[in-house]
Amino acid sequence: MVQTLDLTKAIKESATRFNSVSDLKPLLEKAGEAKYVLLGESTHGTSEFYTLRAEISKWLIEHKGFDYICVEGDWPSCHEVNRYIKYPTSYQNPYDALKAFKRWPKWMWANEEVASLVSWLKQFNDSKENKSKIGFHGIDVYSLFESMSEIVAYLESINSPDVNKAKRAFECFEPFHHEAQMYGVSASFYGKDCLEELVDLLHSLHVNRDFYPQDLEATLNMELNSLVVQNAEDYYRVMVTDGNESWNIRDRHMVEALQKVSSFYGPESKGIIWEHNTHIGDARATDMADEGMVNVGQLMREQFGRDQVYAVGFGFYEGSVIAADTWGDPYQEIPVPKAQMGSWEQQLHESGAFNKFLLFDQTNHSLFNQTVGHRAIGVTYNPQYEHMGNYVPSRLSERYDAFIHFEQTKALQPLN
Repeated sequence: MVQTLDLTKAIKESATRFNSVSDLKPLLEKAGEAKYVLLGESTHGTSEFYTLRAEISKWLIEHKGFDYICVEGDWPSCHEVNRYIKYPTSYQNPYDALKAFKRWPKWMWANEEVASLVSWLKQFNDSKENKSKIGFHGIDVYSLFESMSEIVAYLESINSPDVNKAKRAFECFEPFHHEAQMYGVSASFYGKDCLEELVDLLHSLHVNRDFYPQDLEATLNMELNSLVVQNAEDYYRVMVTDGNESWNIRDRHMVEALQKVSSFYGPESKGIIWEHNTHIGDARATDMADEGMVNVGQLMREQFGRDQVYAVGFGFYEGSVIAADTWGDPYQEIPVPKAQMGSWEQQLHESGAFNKFLLFDQTNHSLFNQTVGHRAIGVTYNPQYEHMGNYVPSRLSERYDAFIHFEQTKALQPLN
């Protein structure tokens, strides 16, 4: 109990109350010094997380010259949004562009909160030259079939010498009916895979790289779809036998994809990354490390240096969320109970029932470095079993550079 009271007192002494993005100025200035700003979330369905991340992103773009946003989404779907905000397209509005998100869980990006940000990005870009326009990119690994289809379509459009190899590779995947898990089972347990066709295609694309038009955005699109196909094949092959290693493959892919996007925008470019806390918060400060798991936050700190990476965690005390009962089920609005006793969220609440943020480099409280449960909700959620698996033991001041806490939240608004 003494330890709990001490932690509550430490939070009271160190936290700053906020009501709008303008109140976050100390955090924003710190974040703006980094090359990469990682903005987390403790659920994939909370309106306040999306709205505040959008406001932070706008501020960093306008005041600190950030060049692109990368999100925990599929490359092909996000590329349609990127096209809409940068170039003339047939899309009439953000909602048309967001229809590209067809794979479950669509609500993660096809929602009103993201539509509002996309509208702002387009308006911002309309006054800029092409090379100065802000990009919006997905760096996740799941879009095996979508990326393969994009490769075939692009090669056909330019009469590429590699189109037949691409079609053969795609035909190899077709019997699995866009069910990547089926492919993983076939590859892992029955030795029936498409690796030979895929390696042949990727090798040929590399050999013939001088053939392709020097349209940098088209080249980036081709390169990232190829990277997704290569790493997704590995991900789904491993997923059915080793969940921890498949996690590592996914997060390493996201960092590799981010590096390619960063190179596209140039050596001086600066990027904003939106992902779940479990990806952007350093895995070494959680029990993930005991399981041999890494994540984006850890890998980026290791590769680019801690001074170049600024990670902001997000959490909340109670509210509602968009999620599903089980994977693939229809989404629903689900109430989220008050945070578990003794958790970081409960301690933040006890220190004052209002929105607040912590800057860990501006406090010497060693208590922020103790291991305490930290809530994490994914795309599936059952509040009755929250205590059994929704709290990640975390050393908050090691996991993040800053933390934003909401007292009350509401579910985001998926598009119909």
